[in-house]
Amino acid sequence: MGMRALMLFSSIALTAVAAAHATPARGTLAGVVMRGPVSPVCVAEQPCDMPAKNVALLFTRGGHVVGRAVTGVDGRYRLRLPAGLYSVRRASVTGIDRRLEPGAARARAGLTVRIDFHIDTGIR
Repeated sequence: MGMRALMLFSSIALTAVAAAHATPARGTLAGVVMRGPVSPVCVAEQPCDMPAKNVALLFTRGGHVVGRAVTGVDGRYRLRLPAGLYSVRRASVTGIDRRLEPGAARARAGLTVRIDFHIDTGIR
């Protein structure tokens, strides 16, 4: 291999390594957000929870919002994030809805992780 070819090969290899280190591995979080109970008395034949539509979820790490997802009419959400552990909260709390659980989610590099959330309405 000539000197020029060796330098070109080395340059390409260094660029590939630098790009791999500059781009954090990403994973996908997906699931459903439900809210409930939706009535004071739950009946066996009727659901006591319902999909939480149009809910904005904020995924934060180190006090900074890293990702945001809004649920569809079916309560489903999906987003890609750098791998890691995130605190999760709603962008705004309105009406009777209270706490979002769980309050954390972990994105895993190269994987889709299902995390379902529940919003407690406080109806008892």
